Amino acid sequence: MTNTQNTSPETLQGWFAGRLPDDWFTGAPDVQTDRDEIVIVGTLPEPELPGDASPEAEGAARSARIEGFREDTRHQRMRIAEEAQHRFGRKVSWGAACGDQQSLFTTLAVPAMTRLRMSERRVLDTLVEAGVARSRSHALAWCVRLVAEHQDDWLKDLRDALGAVEKVRAEGPKD
Repeated sequence: MTNTQNTSPETLQGWFAGRLPDDWFTGAPDVQTDRDEIVIVGTLPEPELPGDASPEAEGAARSARIEGFREDTRHQRMRIAEEAQHRFGRKVSWGAACGDQQSLFTTLAVPAMTRLRMSERRVLDTLVEAGVARSRSHALAWCVRLVAEHQDDWLKDLRDALGAVEKVRAEGPKD
């Protein structure tokens, strides 16, 4: 099994580009990863519709294209995921995009523990009491999603900086 800490995003991108059938997606899939999971999202070709198709028809066709891909490729995706999980030591999840629609199939929900001060717990408890969240855990996940949604540019800059740090580490002395 490959060490997950030494598997670069470029290696993952290359492995999946080489391993996936050429006719699945319109281009190279998007490969996202963290220490627990690899998520592969590919873009599917747009369904052909009459020029006067309504937005509802377009949406239904795109949804059907994504669901059809999910069902038609299930066994092959599972086999590829097993290979990748053995090779890279992380679970593999899948998704597909078509036009303005994207669907992630089964993905991991990984527990994360943290220590919170009273003022931070009050924020979570307020969300629970207001019915925004079912529990402190759900409230914390809601907060993380909200920050990610509103801080895309800042998080992108931070990820880019971390990528540069990883590159420098990779070029440094080996054990």
